Amino acid sequence: MSADVRDLAEVDESEFSGLAQRHRRELHVHCYRMLGSYEDAEDTVQETFLRAWRRRETFEGRSTFRAWLYRIATNACLDLLARCRPEPATGGEVRWLQPYPDRLLDELPAGDADGPEAVAVARETIELAYVVAVQHLAPRPRAALILRDVLGWPARDVAELLGDSVNSVNSALQRARAGMREHLPAARQDWTGGDEDAATRELVRRFTEASVATDIGRLSTMLRDDVRCSMPPTPGLHVGRDAVVNDWIEDGFDQMTGLRAVPTAVNRQPAVAFYHWRERENAYLPLTIDVLRITGGAITEITIFHDDQFPRLGLPERLPAEGTE
Repeated sequence: MSADVRDLAEVDESEFSGLAQRHRRELHVHCYRMLGSYEDAEDTVQETFLRAWRRRETFEGRSTFRAWLYRIATNACLDLLARCRPEPATGGEVRWLQPYPDRLLDELPAGDADGPEAVAVARETIELAYVVAVQHLAPRPRAALILRDVLGWPARDVAELLGDSVNSVNSALQRARAGMREHLPAARQDWTGGDEDAATRELVRRFTEASVATDIGRLSTMLRDDVRCSMPPTPGLHVGRDAVVNDWIEDGFDQMTGLRAVPTAVNRQPAVAFYHWRERENAYLPLTIDVLRITGGAITEITIFHDDQFPRLGLPERLPAEGTE
């Protein structure tokens, strides 16, 4: 049976689950863009499938099964936002932000449009800078923006989903785009990392070495003047090289010893997972994950996640003592 099912009432639960699961990863990424949290996206996809099964008789075949699921998922996201986050993020930080593993993004289908522009949009709209900016929008304009600019839905379909007129959707979209310009770096080329080139890989290598050595002086030379650093869910956004460096010093980072690093990637950005030696465990245990945004050969943003994100990223739960691997 194809995904363009005409009569879901005749489909049993097992067959329905098979149809829906084909779209799990793309729905999960859609919910992640809407919510900024991997865990909330996971819960919302589960809710989407439950709602879809219970309402299967309402599918009339006027759209594809995939589009029908997107409608349900979007409404499930809006319901969660109304219930748990009635106000959008403010101040440039998103305390509920969680990383999205690249290895799971690789599961996304290529889609109908896989040209350079489509690939660029897919990459840019999953980067942390974009996800953070989206969280500063009110829920309905946020949905309009993602449906129109990321998924490419016609305005009339978005209007039908949101229960608004096309004019209202277009107005919301313009407000959302204006809001995004306030929270994204000024120029598009300034906030997309693109494919990692040799210079980027070299900078990540030097950042990793300096971090393991806890050499704040070396680290500071890699930061752009307007670098931003945050550590969700811990409150606080540090802006500017001096603020970031002083925060490292105040936290005693320059006194820390016994670090090891494992390269990884999240949200289509380079990242480094750091482990800290624990004598009692006779092993290196997870510490933090630093996600980097690099522009023009300098680090423009560092988003630091706690050790609870290691399992989701497929990282080892511990590293053995050096020389015992």
